[in-house]
Amino acid sequence: MDSFDVVVIGAGAAGLFCAGVAGQRGLKVLLLDHGERIAEKIRISGGGRANFTNRDLDVRAPQRHFIGDNPNFCRSALSRYTPQQFVALVQRHGIAFHEKHKGQLFCDGPSQQIIDMLLAECAAGGVTHWQPCSVGAVSWSDDGGYAIQTGRGAVRSPRLVVATGGLSIPQIGASDFGYRIATQFGLRVITPRPALVPLTFGGEAWEPYAGLAGLALPVQIETGSKKERMAFHEDLLFTHRGLSGPAVLQISSYWKPGAPLTLDFAPGTDVAAALSEAKQRSRKRIGNELAAWVPSRLADAWVGQDAALQRPINEAADRALAALAERIARWQITPSGTEGYKKAEVTAGGVDTRDLSSQTLESKQPGLYFIGEVVDVTGWLGGYNFQWAWASAHACAQALVAQPKADAIMSG
Repeated sequence: MDSFDVVVIGAGAAGLFCAGVAGQRGLKVLLLDHGERIAEKIRISGGGRANFTNRDLDVRAPQRHFIGDNPNFCRSALSRYTPQQFVALVQRHGIAFHEKHKGQLFCDGPSQQIIDMLLAECAAGGVTHWQPCSVGAVSWSDDGGYAIQTGRGAVRSPRLVVATGGLSIPQIGASDFGYRIATQFGLRVITPRPALVPLTFGGEAWEPYAGLAGLALPVQIETGSKKERMAFHEDLLFTHRGLSGPAVLQISSYWKPGAPLTLDFAPGTDVAAALSEAKQRSRKRIGNELAAWVPSRLADAWVGQDAALQRPINEAADRALAALAERIARWQITPSGTEGYKKAEVTAGGVDTRDLSSQTLESKQPGLYFIGEVVDVTGWLGGYNFQWAWASAHACAQALVAQPKADAIMSG
């Protein structure tokens, strides 16, 4: 039976990076993945340009960009491996990149460059990489650590790193393997759900907007109340089935089924005052005036629902204009659901952080580590989830390197 210092299951962002760092620190590493293609999620991310990190992440309070049952858990790893450190690695490999907005960093060229960089880091660490290679039963014995059955035979290792990701985008090989391993060894799993996902709408309330597919505009979007209230100022996109775009992907991670969303379609504008002022000076139809603040197709959809608004603005009742202004500034609508894992960028929930060390990512089960998306840590849209992959992988790799030294000291 082949023996390794550490076996990493999952050759995505977190697994590749962890294997490379551990290998370059002198460990004998085996990296396993069942997929035909390496790191597909990196390849398709950012429209094929890989939004590989976010410069705006505040390392003193990184948890504000993340959700989970314990958002503070991610603080340790994220503060010890920063976006600047990953950017330095990207620059060392000669990869050109640019900032789009809000700190989001993308490759100038194809995202394959990031995958090639991670593979080069693994090669520099002498990592053994079996892919595609099925992974079967995993068992633990107190004397020899883990025995892992693979498509290329059984392997043994005192330490096992699970970097298998979540359930999002099943068409590129997502699986629940990581959650099953956690459960097998008595760890808790927070129920997974799609996150950063488009929301769907149906019924009569949605009918007037069903024809707006393809329309995009900046909005303020919020959900929740009091302490749980969350709001984003981002672009919204109408789709054939509902709403998408950065605004909706962001809010979807905080939205609870049955709760309404509140949208301001003209953030920063006092629409009531603007309509009142327009009534004094204009004889244009209300829909035409409205098009100064929102796209004309949306203005027509609003006005088309109310006969009192289908007239010149100077003839409109003040009450009708006030109601229109309220709808534009505080439109409430309740999603019927989400587009599910097929369209979700990430999976929220996962291995319960109460059963993991925030310093090392080791679980309560000795020698078993969980990193990346399989953990109950989910970032905002815009490179935050990749930064969690790099940071959790780095923290884990550092711990793997330190562990043999600790073992030697104890046995000595």
